Amino acid sequence: MDDELQIYRLVPLAEPDDPNWQNSPSHGEVVVRARSAGDARIVATEAEGDFPEVHAKPAEDVSTAIGSAFRSDKLYSVVLDESGHYPAEGPRGVVAGQIRRDVILPKQI
Repeated sequence: MDDELQIYRLVPLAEPDDPNWQNSPSHGEVVVRARSAGDARIVATEAEGDFPEVHAKPAEDVSTAIGSAFRSDKLYSVVLDESGHYPAEGPRGVVAGQIRRDVILPKQI
């Protein structure tokens, strides 16, 4: 697939005390290089840790990606960044921001 990549910003929408953050912590603003706004959410979600990597069990799926804050339009907005601060050329992935990999807790033995 040879789709042109663009720069997207994932911007937190909900207030810090919003109960929706309870299961999906905020990472602050994140900038990604992706194919579309929907793909931007996937790129950011893939940068988080997943249950197989930390020996945790999934709650609703074969992956914990379904619970990512980046997938929620109540928690994050996706905005096309046309500022020119980041080049569209380059690999698909996170360009700026800090995504914690410890959002999924390991299972207790």
